[in-house]
Amino acid sequence: MTLKAELVFIPGPGAGHLISAVEIAKLILDRDERLCISVLIMKLPMDFGVQSYIESLSSTTRLQFVDITVDDKTAAGFLSNKETFFMDFIQCHKAKVKDFVHNTSFSRSGSKFNSQLAGFVLDMFCTSMIDVANEFSVPSYIFFTSSASFLALCFHFESLKKEHHIDTSKYKDSDEDLTILGFKNPYPAKFLPRLTTDQTVVVTRFFDLVTHFKEMKGIIVNTFTELEPFALQSLSVPQIYPFGPVVNFNEGGHGRNSQSETESIIKWLDDQPESSVVFLCFGSMGSFDTEQVKEIAIALERSDHRFLWSLRRPPPKGKMELPSNYENFQQVLPEGFIERTNGVGKVIGWAPQVTILSHPAVGGFVSHCGWNSILESLCFGIPIAAWPQYAEQQMNAFLLVKELGLGVEIRMDYFNDFEGKYGPPDIVGAKEIESGIRQLMANGDKNEIKKKAKEMKEKSSAAMKEGGSSYASLGLLIEDVINNVS
Repeated sequence: MTLKAELVFIPGPGAGHLISAVEIAKLILDRDERLCISVLIMKLPMDFGVQSYIESLSSTTRLQFVDITVDDKTAAGFLSNKETFFMDFIQCHKAKVKDFVHNTSFSRSGSKFNSQLAGFVLDMFCTSMIDVANEFSVPSYIFFTSSASFLALCFHFESLKKEHHIDTSKYKDSDEDLTILGFKNPYPAKFLPRLTTDQTVVVTRFFDLVTHFKEMKGIIVNTFTELEPFALQSLSVPQIYPFGPVVNFNEGGHGRNSQSETESIIKWLDDQPESSVVFLCFGSMGSFDTEQVKEIAIALERSDHRFLWSLRRPPPKGKMELPSNYENFQQVLPEGFIERTNGVGKVIGWAPQVTILSHPAVGGFVSHCGWNSILESLCFGIPIAAWPQYAEQQMNAFLLVKELGLGVEIRMDYFNDFEGKYGPPDIVGAKEIESGIRQLMANGDKNEIKKKAKEMKEKSSAAMKEGGSSYASLGLLIEDVINNVS
């Protein structure tokens, strides 16, 4: 029997983390037949768009999916503390992971090989699982689902907090510009993600996770050298493996539209001139209240640009749910808006984002700046107007606009925490939104970001091909994994 090296993947339970991890796993297996992967799946009590994706997955001889979800009663017990729920939920799966490894011989049914455990690949939020890997005497790698720049920012603030004992809450609402290793430009404190300036239990625990990063054998980052050379050069320990952009180009498994709805969107785009449409979409958690929706609508009318707008209904206050589709857009849009923009604009619910960004009619993207969305946009050469919402998105917006020159700003210090902990978010006025859209969609020589986005599309494609930077980086990781069992 042939011996193969087995990696155990433990992705975070959110859709963005799980989907990226599965795409990384496929990439590794496509590259080298000496490897097998088991993906252990944790499902949250609330379905954040994960279930339909999971149902679309199928195990193969070398890639298997294993449900290790704890029972509903155990999971529900953590919901009383929303602040620490996510990390407590992951922590409670440790015993399940241990049982899986302990009870698995890693011989695949019906196959002509056995595999030997070569290591764990842990989501950035699952680093506490390193204890389990150590128990089985195998190394751990991190799959960092965000940018190399955010990784540099995490290490910087972990050092400030843990080594220099600096109270970083002093930067909250500060006008100070900071020098941060990994960034070429001074970094305005007002663009810092909340988790770097809050003094809460969850923030403390997050930086405990970051401390664990240094114990890993390597960190896989979904980026590429040509996109973030400065940040990657600043990261030295542990070994960094940038082999992105890894993007899920097949949305069929986790879409929330019927086929006819998606076809209707594509048909509308087919009727628009090339690069004429601005696409507005704010991620799986993105939604606005009625007042903000009206400001966006006014801006779109005034901008005189064709638009495709993914407009979602916010979840009920205090509920951990995803936004939903409106039954009738008229209840939230300005009176007569649909009629006045008929032919030049289309309002939709959930958006098949990759399908839309890949369409030749799309010329710009108003985005929340989630890292997966940024990579998808750059893969198709689409520039971005940055309107971040939560998590590390403010930093992603700064990276995109100020460091890389691949986007324009709508409002980079906008925060929407969804729970009202910081009060309601500011209203971004129609004039500000319109200005961002006009800059984004400007034609001719003055639109440098369009040129840079097209160039980055070519670079991203080249990085993944044989001879490219990401191709080489993936090869180095695979050899390291193989050496673990040699």
